[in-house]
Amino acid sequence: MRNMSQIKKQLFALFIGFVTFSGCFAQNNYSINIDVPEKEIIKGHLNLGGMNPNGDLIDVNSYFITYNNKPFFPVVGEFHYSRYPAQYWDESIKKMKAGGINVIATYVFWNIHEREEGVFDWTGNLNLRRFAELCEKNDIFLIVRMGPFCHGEMRNGGIPDWLYGRTFEIRSDDPQYLTHVDRLYGEIGKQCHGMLFKDGGPIVGVQLENEFQHSAAPWEITYPGAKKELTVANINADVTHEQISKTNGHNPYAEMGKKHMDKLKNIAIKNGMNVPLYTATGWGNAAIVEKGSIPVTAGYAYPFWAPPSPSPFYLFKDIHKFPDYMPISYEAELYPSIPAEIGPGIQVKYSRRPIVDPESVLPLMVRIIGSGSNGIGYYMYHGGSTPVIDGKFYNEEVNGIPKINYDFQAPIGQFGQIRQHHKSLKTLHMFLDEYSDELAPMKTVLPKGNEDIKPENITTLRYAVRSYGDRGFLFMINFQDDVEIADINDVNVELVKGKETIRFPHSGTFNLKKSTSAIFPFNLKLGETHIKSATVQPLTTLHTDKGNYYVFTSIDGITPEFVMVGNTELTEIQNATKNQKGDFTLIQGDVDKVFSFKNGKDQFLIIPNEMALNSCKIDNHLIISDGLVLNDRNQLSLITRSVNSAFHIFPAVDQKPKVSFASLREIKPLFKGSSSFELAFIETEPIVTVQKVADRKYVINTKGGLANLNDVFVEVDYVGDRGMAFIDGLLVTDHFYHEKKWEIGLKSFMSELSEKDMVLIFHPLYSDQETLVDFTNIPEFIKGKFLDIKEIEVINEYKAIISL
Repeated sequence: MRNMSQIKKQLFALFIGFVTFSGCFAQNNYSINIDVPEKEIIKGHLNLGGMNPNGDLIDVNSYFITYNNKPFFPVVGEFHYSRYPAQYWDESIKKMKAGGINVIATYVFWNIHEREEGVFDWTGNLNLRRFAELCEKNDIFLIVRMGPFCHGEMRNGGIPDWLYGRTFEIRSDDPQYLTHVDRLYGEIGKQCHGMLFKDGGPIVGVQLENEFQHSAAPWEITYPGAKKELTVANINADVTHEQISKTNGHNPYAEMGKKHMDKLKNIAIKNGMNVPLYTATGWGNAAIVEKGSIPVTAGYAYPFWAPPSPSPFYLFKDIHKFPDYMPISYEAELYPSIPAEIGPGIQVKYSRRPIVDPESVLPLMVRIIGSGSNGIGYYMYHGGSTPVIDGKFYNEEVNGIPKINYDFQAPIGQFGQIRQHHKSLKTLHMFLDEYSDELAPMKTVLPKGNEDIKPENITTLRYAVRSYGDRGFLFMINFQDDVEIADINDVNVELVKGKETIRFPHSGTFNLKKSTSAIFPFNLKLGETHIKSATVQPLTTLHTDKGNYYVFTSIDGITPEFVMVGNTELTEIQNATKNQKGDFTLIQGDVDKVFSFKNGKDQFLIIPNEMALNSCKIDNHLIISDGLVLNDRNQLSLITRSVNSAFHIFPAVDQKPKVSFASLREIKPLFKGSSSFELAFIETEPIVTVQKVADRKYVINTKGGLANLNDVFVEVDYVGDRGMAFIDGLLVTDHFYHEKKWEIGLKSFMSELSEKDMVLIFHPLYSDQETLVDFTNIPEFIKGKFLDIKEIEVINEYKAIISL
């Protein structure tokens, strides 16, 4: 049985399929005029930037951030230290860096640090300083989102309970409130002392407040059935929403909001938090520090606070001029467009459980960058568990958020699981790391009629160009949330500048498969090679003693080709054909095969998309493995759930790597010029047993410790309402069913499980639950309820240490 939303999607898809077949809406030839003025970039007008003791300089202009006077493209991943065990922070930071994250953002939740007025706790999982030290160790920047209000689906949005019953209002200019804020900021300043960028540390930024004059959280000091009371001063109540929302743009107290944000910045600086970058959430008319902060933006395609409907976040636009969630309180083109909260997942709550398709995330990000953003910020990039302290839950219970589980369907899950969008986003981040110098100054150019494309229009190719002068990149996506989509077939795109026309592909057409995105270069100069156009996506560059290897990835469904200027004398051509087309040289390969060629000292390697998903760049080598490869300075870690796991190194290495915790044998190279090896782990019998003790109850017990295992996961395949896990009668994690398996990582519980069992309790789904609107498959209810615990599987996770 299917729900009505799924039936509507399919009927819509049938209608679109009919009109496309009949030719009414189909379009094959697309053309865009890119001969438009360059983006005006304003410098020196923002009170931002700073230098560290080494002379490294961070600055901000109206379009992008610079580091040592070169464009810096921040790829920011949100990870809450307080929602993850401290002993595994280092591994998680490495996982984020392996995914291409170069800046971590983290909330400092006031209510868990100052649970009792005047008494601060910075120990254990709340040790902000230790977290900053690990960021420094792993050479990754840190942004401290220091509140005082945070939200983050935390109790009271992070505001302590003891502030509720006071005579003054919170989130206001009341001197008593600001005295408490001053004390909070002072404690944060102490924790961060010596760790700021100006001291040579990793903390480059601070976020002040969150969604001030736009959003608030409900107070948890309430009663069942009572109307929600929001954490907001009365004066701002009429302009404040419970979640991210569109507004009418009218705020009679806008000047007061700006002054309040100014005060918060001054209090932060007074307490030592002097950093190059200050940010403020700028969406939905929220207040910012005018010309003293970057107004960061957001985009959630699958919000739990709104009914399912096609969002505008897969439509290209001039996002620098017209940010998402307009209207806004500031002049957009004075600041760079940098998101802080793009949702690569979403939290579920009891009444609403949106299901984020991992394939939806990469097209979302390609649209944002193609539209003119010069940064990325993911909320959340790494999930976690909301802490339970002294038996008290700190989740947002009023809104029905799980008591502990804050997985967020993120690229890295609640227990550190690596998901498919960690891999797909990594290919984009590798491109940004390598080509940000080229990309950042480029303007966005939209095709004529772009503004007429609606989210429901799935037959028209969605594309934009970013260009500077005669060079640039073509951005394309084929995805739309909450609509059934299909391949877009037999199309071509022409870029026109003056008398020059650049065509993708050089001749014929291509198919853009559903859920696919692409970034194609034109007039790209790499070394001595001039690429007129290419239907492959740039990935990275390997700098070696033998010259540079320029690595690209092919896109499924599109024949990979390079069009080179002139009669180029190419050599060492592997798995590709070369043809002369007038004044150009055409190189074509197979979309499913590795191919390569050389032009003088410039060497080109093109790998299939599936191989790119499993690749990373370490020390100017391309490492390809279906396991997760982490860089730990002088050695690598490979984490996998497979007993046998191959990894490949390009360019080839002269010596066989040394390996701990697995055996190693050399195998046939994956492709010419690479070295290939297979790791074999000793298959370990499960140290965990699962036993059914009642219709809805299972017991998990362990035999010994992890030994050489990295983790053990319990994977539960069930259909129902929720699952809950207890140790010694205390809830340790929970799960709201949302058509995905429930995974529990056991390594953080092993010390407790050595003496006690874990008990899983499941509850049935009922036919009248509101959340059914989010499901694609509705079970056959029996007497109005349904529960099916299909399988509980125990999965070992292995880890090897590799020295090259």
